[in-house]
Amino acid sequence: MSNVLTEPVVTRDAIHIRWMIRGDMREVLAIEESSFAEPWNEDDFIRRLRERNCIGMVAEVGGRVVGYMIYYLKKSSLDVTNIAVHPDFRRKGIGTAMIDKLKKKLSMQRRQRLTLQVADYNLRAQVFFRACGMLATGINPRAYCDDSDAYQFEFLLAKA
Repeated sequence: MSNVLTEPVVTRDAIHIRWMIRGDMREVLAIEESSFAEPWNEDDFIRRLRERNCIGMVAEVGGRVVGYMIYYLKKSSLDVTNIAVHPDFRRKGIGTAMIDKLKKKLSMQRRQRLTLQVADYNLRAQVFFRACGMLATGINPRAYCDDSDAYQFEFLLAKA
């Protein structure tokens, strides 16, 4: 018997993205706490998800919640406020699948942009969002409670 741990293998077909429900909160909070220095608590999630035009979605693999995203429906954009993937499932296409799901919701008739902000020190996230076709379009000074700046990222739907 081997003591070697095997990394979970994830195929694109194995990723299921659906609406977040209250029963997902325990897994979402665990992902949140393992992903951010100042994680949201359950009340933070519930307060935001009760706001008008706020949507929560989770990514599942094998019935397990392995990622989530929170975004707002604005007049001409989808604004992501939070997106994270469980550390054991990073670099397996989960985050890309979630961003792709949002891109598919864009249309020339309504919401044409996908926006989010990334802390200036979070190089991994900046590289990830660039790989997803998003561009840094500005800087928000002292955007976070630790006074760090944030880069504004944007994906603009191309005209056909």
